[in-house]
Amino acid sequence: MKYADDGEGVDFASKDGRGPVLLRPEAGADPFLWLTENRSRIDELLTTYGGVILRDFGIRSVSEFNRAVQTFSSDLLDYVHRSTPRTKVGGKLYTATEYPADRTIQLHNENSYTDSWPSRIYFYCAVAAEQGGETPTADSRRVYRRIDPAVREKFERTGVLYVRNFTDGIDLSWQEVFQTSDRAEVEAYCAAHGIEVEWGSGSPALRTRQHCRAALPHPRTGEQVWFNQAHLFHISALAPEEQSSLVAELGIDNLPRNAFYGNGEAIEPAVLEHIREIYEQEKVVVPWQRGDVMMLDNLLFAHGRNPYRGARKTVVAMS
Repeated sequence: MKYADDGEGVDFASKDGRGPVLLRPEAGADPFLWLTENRSRIDELLTTYGGVILRDFGIRSVSEFNRAVQTFSSDLLDYVHRSTPRTKVGGKLYTATEYPADRTIQLHNENSYTDSWPSRIYFYCAVAAEQGGETPTADSRRVYRRIDPAVREKFERTGVLYVRNFTDGIDLSWQEVFQTSDRAEVEAYCAAHGIEVEWGSGSPALRTRQHCRAALPHPRTGEQVWFNQAHLFHISALAPEEQSSLVAELGIDNLPRNAFYGNGEAIEPAVLEHIREIYEQEKVVVPWQRGDVMMLDNLLFAHGRNPYRGARKTVVAMS
């Protein structure tokens, strides 16, 4: 296998030389022993390139995926303060976001709408879709550099304000998001994370507001990365008919989620389209093969999901 420091370059999973590095075990090697022996090299590749895909390792079950992940991260994270529905499949392993198959999940860094996020995220392809269903990626360093400097400067100066309204029957309930039905536990979690809480007697039952950074330096490399979900939380992320329906039903101030500049100003639609366009241009799509494991540095690489047809099962772990 070729590595970044041996003078021969690396193999990428995509043909254009971007995206995750593709690794295969040596012929006849025990895959789990190989991962253990090459852990430091893989860590180096993740820090340098942001993503690695393990292919042809013979990982054929969720339990074997868990074993592989434990090689790198023995302390996995629970999925608390959720923004999307997931199902726990055992231990601290979850299904990928459960979203209609015909929809696209836009590129994003996991939990970048909070002040607490995983440093790594692991994906396992248990069942590859008949058509589509890829998990595209984008380099957050390249995204940062390509954003208009004036746009970047304002976001970096003000940050992003995320507002969520929890109304029964619309989007996720607050009980699912915070994984508790105890209001005191919600208040304690929010106090610890700088989230403003406002309980209501009707609709919404709860409103939260949280101010977060829009970009930050990688803790190991110092490289600046674009790290927020303003383009996902903003109402303009929805189809026009969905926007109209939600506003008509709930009112503009009670939308399930929305994003603003950190000073409370509305974000211009053209700015968000500019950011989405850059993500689209930087997107790298690699078809899944059953048994693939993709490891991402969550700050260096954003990820998403393409629409698909047929059965699909992707399992996720975070550390």
